[in-house]
Order: sequence, then structure tokens, then C-alpha cells
Amino acid sequence: MVEFKNVSYTYPNGQHALSKANLDISDGEFAFVVGASGAGKSTLIKLILRELTATQGEIHVNGFDLNKLKPRKVPELRRTIGVVFQDFRLIPNLTVYDNVAFALRAIDAPTKYIRSRVPYVISLVGLAQKAKSYPNDLSGGEQQRVALARALVNDPQLIIADEPTGNVDPARSFEIVDLLKGINACGTTVLMVTHQHDLVRYFGGRIININTGEIVFDEVIGGADEA
Repeated sequence: MVEFKNVSYTYPNGQHALSKANLDISDGEFAFVVGASGAGKSTLIKLILRELTATQGEIHVNGFDLNKLKPRKVPELRRTIGVVFQDFRLIPNLTVYDNVAFALRAIDAPTKYIRSRVPYVISLVGLAQKAKSYPNDLSGGEQQRVALARALVNDPQLIIADEPTGNVDPARSFEIVDLLKGINACGTTVLMVTHQHDLVRYFGGRIININTGEIVFDEVIGGADEA
């Protein structure tokens, strides 16, 4: 669950990045966040991840009150969130398996659990045959699937996909969203930030449009794939 109540954020230089935003994303929802560059999308994500603290208002994420969250508890919050980045952020000298396993090793997960969980998640994103490959041996779409597997391996309550289709070709873009939709259908909440309006129009669903720091549109629309 993500809840913003009258949230504003102003950067130290005086730039108003978010203004009196109200947002309620329930467990199990899928929502697109759209808006021009500089509209406030990145600030919204940073506030959810507690990289920034709201100047005004209240934020609750996955049961955490972010206004009252102590710094030592921030890693606990972030373990409930999986993040998929536009630029993949894979470790080039690690295999697909080890890139995904890295997220579990970082939190000292038991070896037995890692050995069962990692192959399962790699298979879930369709890369079982690529487990021993290195990132440079993969296509852009495959690298993004590895990044998605890494975000999923902790079984997070929320997936934030930040422009996940920005570095893949159009055909792969639809595959990535299809994959995210499938993950959402299994119960994981998904928040996807994108500037690709063709994807939004095709898939439809809940659309949250941010413009100059304000949420100007928050509605559910039908998609072309429903026609």
C-alpha cells in the first residue's frame, strides 16, 4: 500500500517538485505514472523509497510511516520494495544467476533458500537457459528481465519499475509490460513510471499523470488490448 496525504517536496534550491499530492495505491494494484521530464515522477519515487523526506504531508508505504521512520529502519522498508531501473544496473562480471542471487546475499539469506529461490525467479522471467550467461552476452530485453528477476527475488510487496522499457526496442517493451502484468496478477503491487504513451494506451488501467509537481489525472482507462 502506498498512501500520500497532502504531500509536498521542495528541493534546497527552492524548486517545488511536488505540491499537495494525494495518492492511494492499494495492495495488488497496477498503475502507470506518466508525465513530462521534470514533472515530479522521480521525486515521487524517491519519496516512496525514503531517499527524500517530504517537506509537508504524510506518506505510508507497506505499513511504514515514512515521516517517523528512523534511518536505521530504512533498509527494512526497502526490503519490501523491488526496483527495476531503465539502465539495468547489472554487475558485468557476474552471471545472470549471481546477479539475481546478489540481492539475497546482501541480506544474508540462507544458502539453501538462495539455491531454490534464484532458479525459480530466473525461470519466471523466461531466462532459465541463460543462468550462466553474463550481462554482455544478453540482449537489452534479456538484461531488463534479469533486472526484473533481481527485483522480484526478495518477494517484495511492491515493484517500482522506473522507465523499464527506455533502453529496449518497441517489441521488447510490450513484453516487459506483459511480464509486469503477469507478476501483478500474482498479487504484487506494481508502479510503472513511463513516458511511452503508446504502452499506456495499449494496456490501459490506472493512469496517474503528474504535471509540474501536481497530480492532474488519476483515472482507470480501457486499453487497446481489451478491444
